[in-house]
Amino acid sequence: MNRMPTLFIGHGSPMNAIEENQFIEEWKALKNKMPKPEAILSVSAHWFTDGTRVMTSETAKTIYDMYGFPEALYRIVYNAKGAPHFAKEAKALISREVVTDNSWGYDHGTWSVLHRIYPEADIPVFQLSVDRNASTKQHYRMGQELYQLREQGVLIFGSGNVVHNLARINWNMENEGYSWAEEFDHYIWDNILARKDENVIDYQKAGSSAALAFTTMEHYAPLLYVLGASNDQDKMTVFNKACVMGSLSMTSYLFE
Repeated sequence: MNRMPTLFIGHGSPMNAIEENQFIEEWKALKNKMPKPEAILSVSAHWFTDGTRVMTSETAKTIYDMYGFPEALYRIVYNAKGAPHFAKEAKALISREVVTDNSWGYDHGTWSVLHRIYPEADIPVFQLSVDRNASTKQHYRMGQELYQLREQGVLIFGSGNVVHNLARINWNMENEGYSWAEEFDHYIWDNILARKDENVIDYQKAGSSAALAFTTMEHYAPLLYVLGASNDQDKMTVFNKACVMGSLSMTSYLFE
């Protein structure tokens, strides 16, 4: 079996599930760039919990965890089956405590992207939550521990944003970022490119831009799982490298 890639997507606005733009074209193209997975493990910014949790159910509901958007967005139903076997395998691989939790479902961090890459929803999906109490090193370490799933045909998919500061969104900066947002995004890109993972884990080395890039960890942490699950033999592709609305980064990474 081919080793599956590991993928981080800067998901941005939920509207990317229904709009057409340059970012979505790159998402759609991924289907033909990657082997078809046996299953997808999604680490979504929008399942932010105390402790690490995993979904082991045979099916999962579509969760509309966003408010005030057009009705068309709430009509999307992502009917992918669950992946209990791989979910239990993921739980066993992680050395920290992982709790089974099937009260959640596919949140918009997962379905808004997978709906564009795999619209047929014919690949089983399960989610792993982002532990609000874990350190950056612990998030990265869990990614390392999950690496074996790639050898079993599982796509490890992180959905978040390198820069995500909604309090500083500027609707007049539709296709550009503040200088500090661009600076932090470039710092992360530069260190991932050089495989200096320790500088991504210790992101505060970026300086003053790090304090503005995000105020809570949930959108940044999925990148650490993906980076941890990659290795030096992987070919890295960077796409959608851009900041929008002042304080959101769409920059995405594929390791294969």
